[in-house]
Amino acid sequence: MRGRLLPVLLLLAGALGALTGCDSGPATTATAVTTAPTAPPGTGAAAGWVPSDPALADVCRSRLPPQAAATLALIAAGGPYPYRADGTEFQNREHRLPRQRGGYYREYTVVTPGSADRGERRVITGSAGERYWTADHYGSFQEIDVRC
Repeated sequence: MRGRLLPVLLLLAGALGALTGCDSGPATTATAVTTAPTAPPGTGAAAGWVPSDPALADVCRSRLPPQAAATLALIAAGGPYPYRADGTEFQNREHRLPRQRGGYYREYTVVTPGSADRGERRVITGSAGERYWTADHYGSFQEIDVRC
């Protein structure tokens, strides 16, 4: 039995490594994927992360500013948030995110050191668990890859 188990464990370890690997280089364009995420990012299913829209660039969570990591932690904890507008509906008026029904997206401020107001940085979340980053107040978005 042990002789059969070792090759299976090695195969599983290799597959897990392939699923959780992430390019540590600059943000790249996501490749086309035909399957939907099996669970929202941040729920323990990070290995199954799938971009929601192949047309959007993605960025590794570890490459975001530390304030974005703090915002993501607050979102995971359910708050409290530093601004009253945090957690309110993001209407996607610019149509830069995948089109969804009203109320699908929520926005959260990413604190900008030295800014006298909320600044331009935000994390946008989708109801299915996807996370997006913008550093230019909705001018552009990158989907946050939670695997890295």
